[in-house]
Amino acid sequence: MGMVTFSALAEPNRLHMVEMLLHGPMTVGDIANQLEIRQPQASKHLKVLLDAGLVEVKAEANRRNYQLRMEPFQEMDSWLSSYRRIWSERYDNLDAYLEKLQAYPNQDPTNRMKEE
Repeated sequence: MGMVTFSALAEPNRLHMVEMLLHGPMTVGDIANQLEIRQPQASKHLKVLLDAGLVEVKAEANRRNYQLRMEPFQEMDSWLSSYRRIWSERYDNLDAYLEKLQAYPNQDPTNRMKEE
């Protein structure tokens, strides 16, 4: 996973396209209609997603259906999991601190911090 993934998803229309494709494959025309943009604009955005490896295109007769490639999203989830652990620890520490505050509501928190 690289900056290309984040760069591709940073544009709101492309992020919305990815969200739409979660429900299944779509044609350029369907995507353009739902986003209320012109088809050439939708095609340009889909090209960026394709180049980033986030979508793939399959030709069926005269239609081109775009669908998500799950591998890049699984890589992103794996990368984010380390940050989830960090935030989970921080939230646990915050919970413990808030519990201490609630246990002694009339005590000055700055004094309590010095004691700990």
